[in-house]
Amino acid sequence: MTELIAAAASTPALEQARTFADLHLAPEILAAIEAMGYSTPTPIQSQAIPLVLAGRDLLAQAQTGTGKTAAFALPLLHRLRGFANTSTSPARHPVRALVLAPTRELAIQVHESVVDYGQRMPLRSTVVYGGAGMKEQTDALRGGVEILVATPGRLLDHAGSKVVNLAQVQFLVLDEADRMLDMGFLPDLKRILELLPKARQTLLFSATFSDDILRLSGQFLHEPQKVEVARRNTAAETVEQVGYRVPEADKLDALLRLVKARGLTQAIVFTRTKLTADKLGRQLQKRGVAAAIIHGDKAQVERLTALDGFKKGEIQLLVATDIAARGLDIAELPAVFNYELPYHAEDYVHRIGRTGRAGASGLAVSLIGKEEEKLLAGVERFIQRSLRIDSLPEPARSIGHEPRSEPQSEPQSEAGRAASSSRPAADALPAPEQPDALPNPDYKRGQKAAVCALFMPFPRSAS
Repeated sequence: MTELIAAAASTPALEQARTFADLHLAPEILAAIEAMGYSTPTPIQSQAIPLVLAGRDLLAQAQTGTGKTAAFALPLLHRLRGFANTSTSPARHPVRALVLAPTRELAIQVHESVVDYGQRMPLRSTVVYGGAGMKEQTDALRGGVEILVATPGRLLDHAGSKVVNLAQVQFLVLDEADRMLDMGFLPDLKRILELLPKARQTLLFSATFSDDILRLSGQFLHEPQKVEVARRNTAAETVEQVGYRVPEADKLDALLRLVKARGLTQAIVFTRTKLTADKLGRQLQKRGVAAAIIHGDKAQVERLTALDGFKKGEIQLLVATDIAARGLDIAELPAVFNYELPYHAEDYVHRIGRTGRAGASGLAVSLIGKEEEKLLAGVERFIQRSLRIDSLPEPARSIGHEPRSEPQSEPQSEAGRAASSSRPAADALPAPEQPDALPNPDYKRGQKAAVCALFMPFPRSAS
């Protein structure tokens, strides 16, 4: 077995793969990749794919946004190509590859990638997750699929109803395994494991490695090959990370001021709680910002509508809890904001991994309240670096505050002066409060919230 490990680690594809063709994938897969505009594998892909093709169990860690999905989906499709068939009989399409994901958003996006990569192969796939009706999922499963992407809880629902048979699974993938542990899925994972054949290939992918992950790999994997393409628990080097110390009451204005100062057209804004996400989302909408909210209490249709609007550019700020920190793959997302720092330092890495994906540059801004200093210290220990702290940009000067000279008036007659002196002097109108706000290209002129959306002096703290 030692010789096999050494052979896999020194394969020429592992050392020299500069194109996907160098990885010796099936022609149908290469054609699909080329049609999607990809030609060069990322480090995690060039290292993981040869090992998966060699049949090895894999413990893989990489920065978020570096192509982990393709790193397991492409070689699985290659290895399953011998089972591809056009038969209409469900018996000819048993589940042979099972991919487990912690959230429905991630499960959906993984399945979409599988469909895209395997578009030229007659392999069936589907995705099952909670928060959606069972009937459509049940019909798809009974029709037969070779590749099943699922969240653990919903998979157990279908298994308990005898709708899905996992006895012929040859490949198991645990995607974002650390998140599954964070969400308490370990008992579900162990129950699923009992439904699978012992002889199988298991791949565990994680954005971070922790002691819990290493223990999990000891239970689920057999002599795995470890692939680690970045320093442990780091974010992408292309992401600019900066923090601002802001009183809690001033965070909304600070957020809008920074969005305007940076010229950001889109960003994800993370909060710790669903309550804060709802409150912040409503406040942004009242300011005339095209904002949407996503968290665990939102219905599935609401979440998908929000994500779809964000991907299309119709939503400018997506307010989200950590449920959205995994699986969101927004092309060229310019920035994320930590409106509140997360309780778990690992979630900081997952949040900011939504920007700076696939080598692109990104921005991660943290608004740090006085009570969050301990959370900041935990984040800095985890990422093994100090977060740069900057001062907020100066607020834009209000046009209403500019000094102006009074125009010369025509000389008044004696009667006019008398009439003027007999009227009480009118109080000068105060300059209207005009908050900083993200320009919304689709606002209606009649909307009250968007009338004065550009200028407001930022309230200074007592300190």
